Amino acid sequence: MAQVKALRTSQHGATTRAGQRAQSTAARRAVADTRRAAKADRQSTNAAGKGRAAQTLAKGLERVTQARAGLRDKTRAARDRKAGQSVAAQRSAVRKGPARRQARRAMARSAARLQGRRLLAAALTAPLGVLGAVTTPLGRQLGWRWLLYPGRRLFRRIVANALRDKAARDVEIRAQQEAEEAAADAAAQLDPNAVGDQVERPEQQIPVSTPKHIVPEGVHVSGFNFEQFAAEMESSASSYEPDGCMEILAMVDQLPEALTAVANTLRILAERSDTEFPLEKEVAAGFGDIFQALMTAATAAEELPRVFRTAHEQDIARHEDPRNGPEAEKGWNV
Repeated sequence: MAQVKALRTSQHGATTRAGQRAQSTAARRAVADTRRAAKADRQSTNAAGKGRAAQTLAKGLERVTQARAGLRDKTRAARDRKAGQSVAAQRSAVRKGPARRQARRAMARSAARLQGRRLLAAALTAPLGVLGAVTTPLGRQLGWRWLLYPGRRLFRRIVANALRDKAARDVEIRAQQEAEEAAADAAAQLDPNAVGDQVERPEQQIPVSTPKHIVPEGVHVSGFNFEQFAAEMESSASSYEPDGCMEILAMVDQLPEALTAVANTLRILAERSDTEFPLEKEVAAGFGDIFQALMTAATAAEELPRVFRTAHEQDIARHEDPRNGPEAEKGWNV
């Protein structure tokens, strides 16, 4: 089971997700083509043992099969192109995501600013609206248009200016968004470390599996062997014979610190895998996930000392505060 697990792990990490999809598609199509070819061979073999009419019909069916195969190849090529375009569009959306989020936030702020100016205009023109109740009838009698609805006209002018300013801000926000998206596309094309369609990979990827606990010849193993340290800890736990339960309590008190040290080991590996080691980003993310899980375990281990002391409160009291000394306390032979 360990060897099967190691083989699956090596096969999973030997190629990218895009490579895995391409290999799965190619394998599925190869199986279908093999099944069709076997069926055509059976038909040809059966027709060869019959008369000339059957052979002529078999040749016609063979031409039809070839035509269908050509049409199938064209359909597959079109489907692959469509899938490639979809993947490229999704990658472009991921690259342009920060710029689009920033633009949406800026547009929201611009709209909020417009609403604020509307509220301010309403507050400023409210007194003029009350005054207009008196000046509007007078303006109608005198024929003076400037006395008609002073508050409404001022409100419309302020709102019109606010709308014009918002339109100008929106134009600037969209222009900045387009510039940032273009810069992201240019950086993706110029960055040699970016993982994309232009990364050169071997045409045929053959995963090589190494049995567990076996190091290939010619491979130098450095001083850091995490598996050896973990095996030593497992062996020590199996043969552990404490002198007393207070020793177990001391071990439980130190358990969160020990788990934190193990988690920091995974954190260091994640940081170095992301910055120093020639590994894909998925590997560094995997180390980071393990680090988070171990930190969760370390946080949970902080509760164990309290549970231990609560459950064995009387037993611990006999050791920490014995009555008339430790020898006298032994009189209660329980």
